Amino acid sequence: MSAQNDKVSRPGQGSAYYLIAALVGALTGVVGSIFHQSVEHFLQRSHQLPDMLGLEGPWLYVVMALFSAILFCGAVALVRRFAPEASGSGVQEIEGAMAGLREVRWQRVLPVKFIGGIMALGSGLIGGREGPTIHMGASIAKGIGSRFALSVQEARALWGAGGAAGLTAAFSAPVASVIFVLEEARNVFPYTMRTYSAVIIACGCSAIATAAISGTTPFMALDATAMPLTFLPVFLVLGAILGVLGVLFNRTIMAGLEISRRVGLRFSPYLIPALLGLVIGPMLVIFPEATGGGESLAVAITDNPLPIGLLGLVVLIRFFGTAASYSTGAPAGIFAPILALATATSVLLAGLLELLMPLPPGAVVAFAVAGMAGLFSSTIRAPLVGIVLVAELTGTYDLAVPVLLTAVTANLVAQALGGRPIYEVLLERTLRLAGATPPASSEASQEPEIPRSWPRT
Repeated sequence: MSAQNDKVSRPGQGSAYYLIAALVGALTGVVGSIFHQSVEHFLQRSHQLPDMLGLEGPWLYVVMALFSAILFCGAVALVRRFAPEASGSGVQEIEGAMAGLREVRWQRVLPVKFIGGIMALGSGLIGGREGPTIHMGASIAKGIGSRFALSVQEARALWGAGGAAGLTAAFSAPVASVIFVLEEARNVFPYTMRTYSAVIIACGCSAIATAAISGTTPFMALDATAMPLTFLPVFLVLGAILGVLGVLFNRTIMAGLEISRRVGLRFSPYLIPALLGLVIGPMLVIFPEATGGGESLAVAITDNPLPIGLLGLVVLIRFFGTAASYSTGAPAGIFAPILALATATSVLLAGLLELLMPLPPGAVVAFAVAGMAGLFSSTIRAPLVGIVLVAELTGTYDLAVPVLLTAVTANLVAQALGGRPIYEVLLERTLRLAGATPPASSEASQEPEIPRSWPRT
């Protein structure tokens, strides 16, 4: 072990490292909560814009189209000018940084993610707030950690802890956030008991700060009823369908990014965000359920299901709209859109099943909750995170068995179809375009190799 590692590992240094992790978590919780509330306030104002301006008729749709197009392009311009790595989600950037293949330029990323995220998400972009908060959390960790004499491994682990604290701030799900680092970032996170404890501390402090600002109610609270044993096989079928959908979703995301890159090279990088704004702007008035991150949509259509035809339209719009939104390069994540898409799809399937057979009480909620975990598992390929995240988000602990069956089945189906974790594929694409070598795939072996320079205890 290097002298620098010895310096950090001496008795008495551990408590300082934990205090740093606590500070990172608390600041991330505050910044993430302010970001979340700012996005919600901006989005609410966007919906109210026609009334505020007294607009009617065709001019209403023209103004809304220009409004979203200008803000989408502004967010993309902010990213391209100051921090290109701030585009899209921050997860793959943090994983690349922990692997030593990317850099967290916190002075640039933090303001760009914050301001650009509010501009894009607040004007209706179909994206999640967790992408910016995760990247901002890692940026806060980089800014604070750089002031202390940390080893390379513990500094990188602190970035992961900050990212997990950012996920906690986005969804108030600290347990799922801790597991996310261990399951999703297992190939790159420098695991020791010290770094593992730092992640727990950061997520805990972020959860406290988030609760103090945003409250303690689950962000997507639903009332659940336990499912009868005879109905459980249905969730295996639901998992299989979502396993296929997850693979298609990931491939559509990657195809959208490639199309956007080619359009940007041939015409302009602002063409797709402008065209998308022209479509989403009017939808803020005509069909607001299909815009934004989708957290409120998921709760609304579960409590009060839409007609089957309208649900099918929501599924199509959010499936392709998420891919188009992510391809713009604006700061936005895909967690929330995945959950909303899963809910719409699952409620649609429950409605179709009800045409064939009577459903037990609470079946629609069970389908929605289990579907969230299922699609998350088939796209992110982190089933345990999906199971715990959905439980913390919705508070539906009575549905643990249906959620588990759906998530595991979706994960196995996605694996059988050759689906790979979306963030792993996104990181490979980022590194390929940058001329770097991607890390070993998590599908290559059951037990990822831990470099010898990373202590195991």
